[in-house]
Amino acid sequence: MYIPSAGRYQDMPYRRTGRSGLKLPALSLGLWHNFGGDRTPESQGQILRRAFDLGITHFDLANNYGPPPGSAETAMGRSLATDFARHRDEIIVSTKAGYLMWDGPYGEWGSRKNLLSSLDQSLGRLGLDYVDIFYSHRPDPETPLEETMGALHTAVQQGKALYVGISNYSAEQTREAARILKGLGTPLLIHQPRYSMLDRWVEDGLLTALDELGVGSIAYSPLEQGILSDRYLRGIPEGSRAAGSSPFLSADSVTPELVGRLRELDQLASARGQSLAQMALAWVLRGGRVTSAVVGASSVTQLENSVEAIRNLEFTDKELARIEKLLKGAKRR
Repeated sequence: MYIPSAGRYQDMPYRRTGRSGLKLPALSLGLWHNFGGDRTPESQGQILRRAFDLGITHFDLANNYGPPPGSAETAMGRSLATDFARHRDEIIVSTKAGYLMWDGPYGEWGSRKNLLSSLDQSLGRLGLDYVDIFYSHRPDPETPLEETMGALHTAVQQGKALYVGISNYSAEQTREAARILKGLGTPLLIHQPRYSMLDRWVEDGLLTALDELGVGSIAYSPLEQGILSDRYLRGIPEGSRAAGSSPFLSADSVTPELVGRLRELDQLASARGQSLAQMALAWVLRGGRVTSAVVGASSVTQLENSVEAIRNLEFTDKELARIEKLLKGAKRR
Protein backbone atom coordinates (compact mmCIF):
# COMPACT_ATOMS: atom_id res chain seq x y z
CA MET A 1 0.00 0.00 0.00
CA TYR A 2 1.31 3.44 -0.98
CA ILE A 3 2.05 5.67 2.01
CA PRO A 4 2.78 9.28 0.97
CA SER A 5 5.75 11.16 2.36
CA ALA A 6 4.94 12.77 5.69
CA GLY A 7 6.87 15.87 4.63
CA ARG A 8 5.18 16.36 1.28
CA TYR A 9 3.83 19.82 2.12
CA GLN A 10 7.00 21.29 3.60
CA ASP A 11 8.83 22.61 0.54
CA MET A 12 6.37 23.19 -2.31
CA PRO A 13 4.98 26.76 -2.42
CA TYR A 14 1.18 26.98 -2.76
CA ARG A 15 -0.27 30.05 -4.42
CA ARG A 16 -3.77 31.44 -4.21
CA THR A 17 -5.63 31.20 -7.51
CA GLY A 18 -6.76 34.74 -8.27
CA ARG A 19 -9.21 35.95 -5.66
CA SER A 20 -10.57 32.45 -5.00
CA GLY A 21 -10.06 30.30 -1.94
CA LEU A 22 -8.17 27.65 -3.93
CA LYS A 23 -4.39 27.31 -3.73
CA LEU A 24 -2.34 25.46 -6.33
CA PRO A 25 1.23 24.18 -6.09
CA ALA A 26 3.77 26.33 -7.91
CA LEU A 27 4.38 23.32 -10.16
CA SER A 28 1.57 21.09 -11.40
CA LEU A 29 1.96 17.79 -13.22
CA GLY A 30 0.56 17.64 -16.74
CA LEU A 31 -0.43 14.27 -18.18
CA TRP A 32 -0.32 15.35 -21.82
CA HIS A 33 2.28 13.12 -23.51
CA ASN A 34 3.60 10.63 -20.98
CA PHE A 35 0.51 8.84 -19.72
CA GLY A 36 -0.77 7.14 -22.85
CA GLY A 37 -1.00 3.54 -23.92
CA ASP A 38 2.68 3.45 -24.89
CA ARG A 39 3.78 3.71 -21.23
CA THR A 40 3.42 1.01 -18.60
CA PRO A 41 1.05 1.48 -15.66
CA GLU A 42 4.00 0.83 -13.35
CA SER A 43 6.09 3.73 -14.72
CA GLN A 44 3.07 6.04 -14.74
CA GLY A 45 2.24 5.17 -11.14
CA GLN A 46 5.81 5.82 -10.06
CA ILE A 47 5.71 9.34 -11.51
CA LEU A 48 2.32 10.14 -10.00
CA ARG A 49 3.31 8.88 -6.55
CA ARG A 50 6.60 10.77 -6.60
CA ALA A 51 4.81 13.94 -7.68
CA PHE A 52 2.50 13.72 -4.69
CA ASP A 53 5.43 13.01 -2.37
CA LEU A 54 7.05 16.22 -3.66
CA GLY A 55 3.99 18.31 -2.85
CA ILE A 56 2.39 18.36 -6.30
CA THR A 57 -1.31 18.22 -5.54
CA HIS A 58 -2.63 19.28 -8.94
CA PHE A 59 -2.83 16.85 -11.87
CA ASP A 60 -3.74 18.51 -15.17
CA LEU A 61 -5.54 16.52 -17.87
CA ALA A 62 -7.78 16.89 -20.91
CA ASN A 63 -10.16 14.51 -22.60
CA ASN A 64 -7.82 13.99 -25.57
CA TYR A 65 -4.56 13.49 -23.67
CA GLY A 66 -2.78 10.23 -24.40
CA PRO A 67 -2.13 8.89 -26.92
CA PRO A 68 -4.62 7.48 -27.68
CA PRO A 69 -7.15 10.12 -26.61
CA GLY A 70 -8.64 9.37 -23.22
CA SER A 71 -5.83 7.11 -22.04
CA ALA A 72 -4.25 9.71 -19.75
CA GLU A 73 -7.53 10.05 -17.85
CA THR A 74 -7.73 6.28 -17.62
CA ALA A 75 -4.20 6.17 -16.19
CA MET A 76 -5.05 8.85 -13.64
CA GLY A 77 -8.24 7.03 -12.76
CA ARG A 78 -6.25 3.90 -12.04
CA SER A 79 -4.08 5.77 -9.52
CA LEU A 80 -7.08 7.54 -7.98
CA ALA A 81 -8.67 4.16 -7.32
CA THR A 82 -5.54 2.66 -5.79
CA ASP A 83 -2.65 4.82 -4.60
CA PHE A 84 -4.72 7.95 -4.02
CA ALA A 85 -7.99 6.38 -2.88
CA ARG A 86 -7.57 7.78 0.62
CA HIS A 87 -6.21 11.12 -0.54
CA ARG A 88 -8.83 12.43 -2.99
CA ASP A 89 -9.50 15.50 -0.84
CA GLU A 90 -5.81 16.42 -0.97
CA ILE A 91 -5.74 16.37 -4.76
CA ILE A 92 -6.87 18.76 -7.50
CA VAL A 93 -7.89 16.99 -10.71
CA SER A 94 -8.57 19.15 -13.75
CA THR A 95 -9.71 18.22 -17.23
CA LYS A 96 -10.73 20.01 -20.42
CA ALA A 97 -12.85 19.68 -23.53
CA GLY A 98 -12.79 21.48 -26.85
CA TYR A 99 -10.28 19.76 -29.13
CA LEU A 100 -11.24 16.83 -31.37
CA MET A 101 -12.18 13.79 -29.30
CA TRP A 102 -14.67 11.72 -31.30
CA ASP A 103 -16.14 11.56 -34.80
CA GLY A 104 -19.05 13.65 -35.97
CA PRO A 105 -20.17 17.24 -35.48
CA TYR A 106 -20.34 17.03 -31.66
CA GLY A 107 -16.85 15.73 -30.93
CA GLU A 108 -15.01 19.04 -30.57
CA TRP A 109 -15.31 22.81 -30.00
CA GLY A 110 -17.49 24.58 -27.45
CA SER A 111 -21.10 23.57 -27.82
CA ARG A 112 -23.11 22.63 -24.77
CA LYS A 113 -23.52 19.16 -26.29
CA ASN A 114 -19.78 18.63 -26.65
CA LEU A 115 -18.66 20.03 -23.30
CA LEU A 116 -21.18 18.25 -21.10
CA SER A 117 -20.95 14.95 -22.99
CA SER A 118 -17.17 15.12 -22.80
CA LEU A 119 -17.24 15.82 -19.08
CA ASP A 120 -19.40 12.75 -18.48
CA GLN A 121 -16.95 10.64 -20.48
CA SER A 122 -14.00 12.09 -18.55
CA LEU A 123 -15.60 11.34 -15.20
CA GLY A 124 -16.14 7.76 -16.32
CA ARG A 125 -12.48 7.33 -17.29
CA LEU A 126 -11.30 9.00 -14.09
CA GLY A 127 -13.71 7.06 -11.90
CA LEU A 128 -14.84 10.28 -10.20
CA ASP A 129 -18.13 11.94 -9.37
CA TYR A 130 -16.60 15.37 -9.99
CA VAL A 131 -13.44 17.11 -11.16
CA ASP A 132 -12.04 20.07 -9.31
CA ILE A 133 -11.57 22.24 -12.42
CA PHE A 134 -13.30 21.86 -15.80
CA TYR A 135 -11.97 23.93 -18.71
CA SER A 136 -13.15 25.08 -22.07
CA HIS A 137 -9.96 24.07 -23.87
CA ARG A 138 -10.18 26.61 -26.69
CA PRO A 139 -12.56 29.32 -27.89
CA ASP A 140 -15.09 28.29 -30.52
CA PRO A 141 -15.32 30.77 -33.43
CA GLU A 142 -18.89 29.70 -34.24
CA THR A 143 -20.61 28.83 -30.97
CA PRO A 144 -21.84 31.83 -28.94
CA LEU A 145 -19.65 32.39 -25.90
CA GLU A 146 -22.82 32.48 -23.79
CA GLU A 147 -23.47 28.83 -24.70
CA THR A 148 -19.94 27.69 -23.89
CA MET A 149 -19.84 29.51 -20.57
CA GLY A 150 -23.37 28.34 -19.81
CA ALA A 151 -22.21 24.74 -20.19
CA LEU A 152 -19.39 25.35 -17.70
CA HIS A 153 -21.91 26.86 -15.29
CA THR A 154 -24.17 23.81 -15.71
CA ALA A 155 -21.26 21.49 -14.87
CA VAL A 156 -20.91 23.29 -11.52
CA GLN A 157 -24.66 23.29 -10.90
CA GLN A 158 -24.77 19.54 -11.55
CA GLY A 159 -21.99 18.96 -9.03
CA LYS A 160 -19.66 17.58 -11.69
CA ALA A 161 -17.08 20.38 -11.31
CA LEU A 162 -16.13 22.58 -8.38
CA TYR A 163 -14.52 25.34 -10.46
CA VAL A 164 -14.31 26.31 -14.12
CA GLY A 165 -11.56 27.65 -16.33
CA ILE A 166 -10.65 28.53 -19.89
CA SER A 167 -7.56 27.89 -21.99
CA ASN A 168 -6.09 29.61 -25.04
CA TYR A 169 -8.53 32.55 -24.87
CA SER A 170 -7.39 36.07 -25.78
CA ALA A 171 -7.52 38.91 -23.27
CA GLU A 172 -10.73 40.25 -24.83
CA GLN A 173 -12.36 36.80 -24.89
CA THR A 174 -11.30 36.26 -21.29
CA ARG A 175 -12.92 39.46 -20.12
CA GLU A 176 -16.17 38.54 -21.87
CA ALA A 177 -16.11 34.98 -20.54
CA ALA A 178 -15.58 36.27 -17.00
CA ARG A 179 -18.47 38.72 -17.41
CA ILE A 180 -20.85 36.02 -18.59
CA LEU A 181 -19.86 33.59 -15.86
CA LYS A 182 -20.17 36.25 -13.18
CA GLY A 183 -23.69 36.96 -14.33
CA LEU A 184 -24.52 33.26 -14.06
CA GLY A 185 -23.11 33.07 -10.55
CA THR A 186 -20.13 30.86 -11.35
CA PRO A 187 -16.89 32.86 -11.21
CA LEU A 188 -14.07 32.20 -13.66
CA LEU A 189 -11.32 30.61 -11.58
CA ILE A 190 -8.35 30.23 -13.90
CA HIS A 191 -6.91 30.64 -17.38
CA GLN A 192 -4.39 28.18 -18.85
CA PRO A 193 -2.30 29.89 -21.54
CA ARG A 194 0.88 28.83 -23.25
CA TYR A 195 3.75 30.82 -21.74
CA SER A 196 7.51 30.54 -21.75
CA MET A 197 10.61 32.64 -22.26
CA LEU A 198 10.14 32.11 -26.01
CA ASP A 199 6.36 32.51 -26.18
CA ARG A 200 5.24 35.64 -24.36
CA TRP A 201 1.93 36.59 -25.93
CA VAL A 202 0.28 36.65 -22.49
CA GLU A 203 2.29 39.76 -21.65
CA ASP A 204 0.38 41.72 -24.33
CA GLY A 205 -2.74 42.22 -22.25
CA LEU A 206 -3.79 38.82 -20.92
CA LEU A 207 -1.89 38.94 -17.62
CA THR A 208 -3.19 42.44 -17.00
CA ALA A 209 -6.76 41.29 -17.67
CA LEU A 210 -6.34 38.37 -15.27
CA ASP A 211 -4.98 40.69 -12.58
CA GLU A 212 -7.91 43.05 -12.97
CA LEU A 213 -10.47 40.21 -13.01
CA GLY A 214 -8.94 38.38 -10.05
CA VAL A 215 -8.48 35.24 -12.15
CA GLY A 216 -5.58 32.85 -11.66
CA SER A 217 -3.29 31.52 -14.37
CA ILE A 218 -1.44 28.28 -15.00
CA ALA A 219 1.17 28.21 -17.77
CA TYR A 220 1.57 25.26 -20.09
CA SER A 221 4.66 24.50 -22.22
CA PRO A 222 6.92 26.58 -19.93
CA LEU A 223 9.92 24.73 -21.41
CA GLU A 224 8.75 25.36 -24.99
CA GLN A 225 8.47 21.69 -25.93
CA GLY A 226 11.88 21.00 -24.42
CA ILE A 227 13.78 23.75 -26.23
CA LEU A 228 14.44 25.42 -22.87
CA SER A 229 16.29 22.42 -21.50
CA ASP A 230 19.78 21.04 -21.96
CA ARG A 231 18.59 18.76 -24.75
CA TYR A 232 19.21 21.25 -27.56
CA LEU A 233 22.35 22.96 -26.30
CA ARG A 234 24.42 21.17 -28.95
CA GLY A 235 21.84 21.26 -31.73
CA ILE A 236 19.11 18.73 -32.51
CA PRO A 237 19.85 15.28 -31.06
CA GLU A 238 18.56 12.06 -32.57
CA GLY A 239 15.33 10.87 -31.01
CA SER A 240 14.28 14.35 -29.91
CA ARG A 241 10.91 15.87 -30.67
CA ALA A 242 12.44 18.33 -33.13
CA ALA A 243 14.20 15.50 -34.97
CA GLY A 244 10.94 13.66 -35.53
CA SER A 245 7.61 14.45 -37.10
CA SER A 246 6.04 16.17 -34.11
CA PRO A 247 3.48 18.84 -35.10
CA PHE A 248 4.45 20.77 -31.97
CA LEU A 249 8.17 21.28 -32.65
CA SER A 250 10.01 21.26 -35.96
CA ALA A 251 13.71 21.25 -36.74
CA ASP A 252 13.31 24.70 -38.30
CA SER A 253 12.56 26.09 -34.83
CA VAL A 254 15.97 25.10 -33.46
CA THR A 255 18.27 27.40 -35.41
CA PRO A 256 22.02 27.76 -34.80
CA GLU A 257 21.35 31.31 -33.59
CA LEU A 258 18.82 30.07 -31.04
CA VAL A 259 21.18 27.32 -29.87
CA GLY A 260 23.83 29.98 -29.23
CA ARG A 261 21.41 31.97 -27.10
CA LEU A 262 20.37 28.85 -25.23
CA ARG A 263 23.99 28.19 -24.33
CA GLU A 264 24.35 31.66 -22.88
CA LEU A 265 21.12 31.22 -20.93
CA ASP A 266 22.47 27.93 -19.65
CA GLN A 267 25.57 29.71 -18.37
CA LEU A 268 23.38 32.19 -16.52
CA ALA A 269 21.34 29.34 -15.06
CA SER A 270 24.53 27.62 -13.87
CA ALA A 271 25.57 30.81 -12.09
CA ARG A 272 22.20 30.70 -10.29
CA GLY A 273 22.79 27.07 -9.30
CA GLN A 274 20.14 25.82 -11.70
CA SER A 275 19.80 23.96 -14.95
CA LEU A 276 18.40 25.82 -17.93
CA ALA A 277 15.05 24.06 -17.49
CA GLN A 278 14.90 24.96 -13.80
CA MET A 279 15.65 28.61 -14.55
CA ALA A 280 13.02 28.65 -17.31
CA LEU A 281 10.40 27.37 -14.86
CA ALA A 282 11.48 29.87 -12.22
CA TRP A 283 11.27 32.67 -14.80
CA VAL A 284 7.64 31.85 -15.63
CA LEU A 285 6.81 31.85 -11.91
CA ARG A 286 8.75 35.04 -11.12
CA GLY A 287 6.93 37.79 -9.30
CA GLY A 288 3.88 35.67 -8.47
CA ARG A 289 1.68 36.74 -11.39
CA VAL A 290 1.44 33.15 -12.64
CA THR A 291 -0.21 30.84 -10.14
CA SER A 292 1.35 27.58 -11.32
CA ALA A 293 3.34 26.09 -14.18
CA VAL A 294 2.49 22.73 -15.74
CA VAL A 295 5.42 20.37 -16.14
CA GLY A 296 5.49 17.04 -17.92
CA ALA A 297 7.63 14.10 -16.89
CA SER A 298 8.66 10.91 -18.66
CA SER A 299 10.58 9.67 -15.62
CA VAL A 300 10.85 10.22 -11.89
CA THR A 301 14.30 11.75 -12.36
CA GLN A 302 12.99 14.31 -14.84
CA LEU A 303 10.20 15.22 -12.45
CA GLU A 304 12.59 15.62 -9.53
CA ASN A 305 14.84 17.86 -11.60
CA SER A 306 11.91 20.11 -12.51
CA VAL A 307 10.77 20.41 -8.90
CA GLU A 308 14.24 21.64 -7.92
CA ALA A 309 13.27 24.90 -9.66
CA ILE A 310 11.32 25.94 -6.56
CA ARG A 311 14.59 26.30 -4.63
CA ASN A 312 15.28 29.61 -6.36
CA LEU A 313 12.33 31.55 -7.77
CA GLU A 314 13.89 35.00 -7.32
CA PHE A 315 15.77 36.99 -9.96
CA THR A 316 17.97 40.04 -9.62
CA ASP A 317 17.38 43.00 -11.90
CA LYS A 318 20.72 42.24 -13.54
CA GLU A 319 19.69 38.65 -14.28
CA LEU A 320 16.36 39.73 -15.76
CA ALA A 321 18.08 42.33 -17.94
CA ARG A 322 20.54 39.73 -19.18
CA ILE A 323 17.73 37.33 -20.02
CA GLU A 324 15.85 40.05 -21.91
CA LYS A 325 18.95 40.85 -23.93
CA LEU A 326 19.53 37.20 -24.82
CA LEU A 327 15.89 36.67 -25.76
CA LYS A 328 15.57 39.77 -27.92
CA GLY A 329 14.54 38.61 -31.38
CA ALA A 330 14.50 34.97 -30.31
CA LYS A 331 10.84 34.69 -29.36
CA ARG A 332 8.86 32.10 -31.31
CA ARG A 333 5.77 34.31 -31.12
